[in-house]
Amino acid sequence: MIQRIQTLFLLVVALLVGVLPFFLNLWVEVGGKEVYAQDQVLVSIVFYVSAVLAVATILMYKNRQNQFVMNRLNMILNLFLLGFFVYRSLSLSGETVVSEKGIGMLIPVFSIVFLVLANRAIKKDEDLVKSVDRLR
Repeated sequence: MIQRIQTLFLLVVALLVGVLPFFLNLWVEVGGKEVYAQDQVLVSIVFYVSAVLAVATILMYKNRQNQFVMNRLNMILNLFLLGFFVYRSLSLSGETVVSEKGIGMLIPVFSIVFLVLANRAIKKDEDLVKSVDRLR
């Protein structure tokens, strides 16, 4: 059903990865130029795909197992994005001055946390339905 707590968590994930990366900078280059998600095509596509997965997972409320799997896929996608950000921040070639990392690099971490909370709630609902089926 739509009014479950995992819907709230998934909505937060959709807003986190669908809106915030385009307002919060990912990093600041040496010249002082702030880099946002729309400046990096692949990064913005991954953020949009993650937001679409979260919304699709919300709409799959009748099939909890598929919700669980879709959340796992979304977590893997966010882990790849986080890995890219870590790689990008640690291997800046030829840089003598340390550039600043933006708060936008933490968006995948927060989305993974909310996806884990949503998966925990989905698992709890599935266990509840299984326990009620045993009583019949």
